Amino acid sequence: MRHLSIIAGLGNPEQKYERTLHNAGFWFVDALARKYGGEFRYEKKFDAEYCRVTIKSDDIWLVKPQNYMNQSGPPVRAILDYYQLHPKHLLVAHDEIDLPPGTVRLKQGGGHGGHNGIRDVIRHCGADFMRLRIGVGHPGEKSKVTGYVLKPGSDDVESAIEKNLDEALDVMPLLIEDGLNAAMKALHTKED
Repeated sequence: MRHLSIIAGLGNPEQKYERTLHNAGFWFVDALARKYGGEFRYEKKFDAEYCRVTIKSDDIWLVKPQNYMNQSGPPVRAILDYYQLHPKHLLVAHDEIDLPPGTVRLKQGGGHGGHNGIRDVIRHCGADFMRLRIGVGHPGEKSKVTGYVLKPGSDDVESAIEKNLDEALDVMPLLIEDGLNAAMKALHTKED
């Protein structure tokens, strides 16, 4: 039974955003591409960079929408439709201000939690996809959130996020072979 077909990382495409906290989803799919030998290329009909990697003998599409965060849904939907993939086999990796750096969580479905990229993916793909929530922390005041996620994190925050990405990379084969519950159990108990 297929558990995973496509992993979309959310972020903003311009180089000035590359190391910002809001691009943690891009960091994750970039790390997957490095680990499994994928090379991203831009495809105009999707408005996304994408590549295919093989994990545990399954072909997985890695996707980075190349319009801005708030319009992440159409490229993801276009790839799902083109390859006839179901949204329940989609994992979206994104930054999560409600989790501290050093925390990464998997979940299925749910709301957008104020995340505009997730809101747009829900608008175009429904809410039944899996999420990899990469903790980046909260600046403490709601009015400071945008400025906080659109700049690089401190060295401590970045190293905590890098550790999270490694932990998430480690459970991807388990997610593919045994499904979300097994991957959640392995990831969430690893951190405790």
